[in-house]
Amino acid sequence: MMEKTTNNITFHYLVKDFPFTNRSGCKAFLQALFRKEKKKLAQLNFIFCTDEYLLNINKTHLKHDYYTDIITFELSDPGAPVVGEIYISIDRVRDNAKSLGEPFKRELHRVIFHGALHLCDYGDKSPKEEVLMRKMEDNYLALYFA
Repeated sequence: MMEKTTNNITFHYLVKDFPFTNRSGCKAFLQALFRKEKKKLAQLNFIFCTDEYLLNINKTHLKHDYYTDIITFELSDPGAPVVGEIYISIDRVRDNAKSLGEPFKRELHRVIFHGALHLCDYGDKSPKEEVLMRKMEDNYLALYFA
């Protein structure tokens, strides 16, 4: 049986000095997440950045003037394999981990999985969608850290 490649998932760093170990394992897990969600993945780029960088994207592309931990862009055509970019503010992840009493590593992976789940058609705009999104995040976190 051929091994699934993780070359179609890349991590880009606009911020340095944050703990992100086992990147290869995370990529393999993300591949499994997409398979489990029955979504074909073509290309996925994660861009780790600062609050200010993500705020600028939020203002420019979404017309929102507030900080956020993640912005996910689906770049693929409907029905085509997923192509996406996920921007993650390490500043927000750090602050959220602290305020939630969670380890940074767990919060980082929650946000990574959150972005992937958006690309698998999970929303979080309504209360009902948000409940399901949290359930799915928790499910994948439990599997990842098992």
